[in-house]
Amino acid sequence: MEGDAALARKRRITAHRGSARQLSGPAVETIRERLARLAADAPDVYNLDDWTDIYGIDDSIVGELERRTAEALGTEAAAFFPTGTMAQQVALRCWAGRTGGSTVAGHPLSHMEVHERDAYAVVSGLRMVHPTNAPRLPTAAEIYDIQEPFGTLALELPLRDAGFLLPTWEELTATVAAARDRDAVVHFDGARLWECAPHFGRTLPEIAALADSVYVSYYKSLGGISGAALAGTEDFVEEARAWRHRYGGQLFQQWPTALTALAGLDRELPRLPDYVAHAKVVAQALREGMAESGVPWFRVHPEIPHTHQFQVWLPHPPDVLNEAGIRLAEETRTTLFRTWFEPGPAGPPGIAQTEVTVTSSAMDWTPEEIRTAVADFVSRIDG
Repeated sequence: MEGDAALARKRRITAHRGSARQLSGPAVETIRERLARLAADAPDVYNLDDWTDIYGIDDSIVGELERRTAEALGTEAAAFFPTGTMAQQVALRCWAGRTGGSTVAGHPLSHMEVHERDAYAVVSGLRMVHPTNAPRLPTAAEIYDIQEPFGTLALELPLRDAGFLLPTWEELTATVAAARDRDAVVHFDGARLWECAPHFGRTLPEIAALADSVYVSYYKSLGGISGAALAGTEDFVEEARAWRHRYGGQLFQQWPTALTALAGLDRELPRLPDYVAHAKVVAQALREGMAESGVPWFRVHPEIPHTHQFQVWLPHPPDVLNEAGIRLAEETRTTLFRTWFEPGPAGPPGIAQTEVTVTSSAMDWTPEEIRTAVADFVSRIDG
């Protein structure tokens, strides 16, 4: 028999799949549907009469993906990795060897600190110092104030757990310059770097040029199955390939992942500026809808999104809000929010947050439709 958790998940997925309209996030797909989409996209992105890849050799589909990624970022080279966690650890390990410094300056809310089980320390033997505890990227002054030497400054762009926040271009360039003055290299955790260009008013190559190495994801923002890349100079990427093998990332075949990544570069990357622009419309409509519905306290953070993702906070436990969302989907065939969760151990009790991701499914939502859906959602909140 299925347990309570499995039944709850099945109900949630069924409700979302049954929705005619969805504001946030990608569609929930079965394996059959994902395979069908892969088969439909594949002929447009790569020659299917070519051979499958074998350990990611250069003249394969993986090599083509690496070349396309380096071209998009304006770097000399890029190496494919099965996971971003592995790519991050390899980058930091390479820089520790090159700089002679095993200390990394990074944010306590960064992916490396919150979501990678301390891999930088446990696997790579590195340690991290925090320029700031504020929920934003560090400033140049804070980099200068670090009280000990560090070999690498790691910047997550955007800082997801702080609300997908970005600094201004002037703040970012000043912070990078401060790291250089401290004789440190700069690594960008750019899992979501793809959607940062509109906020900075700069191209992806201009942004990537600030760093010595850049990690990007193929499934965040681009809709791939999985996978990541580490980009930089030719000699750095060659060293990263050696460490990729040592870390167990030299997989035999990755052609399905590479196909979906190439499709994402072709289809989703050009759409991201439109998603970012519409996210501002969605965020404002959500604020207006909450206020009109008489919600006593709420927060849309940031008020004007920096990318196509942002947070919404409400003063109810997550299970109450998840139930309201499921009921809304079941009864009106509308999915407004996805999963609500507690904001973390430091968050106040009785508060929940969710992440809104504006993609193609949200583009035809008008502000009035969003406000109406918010009212329908709020009316279903119990407790």
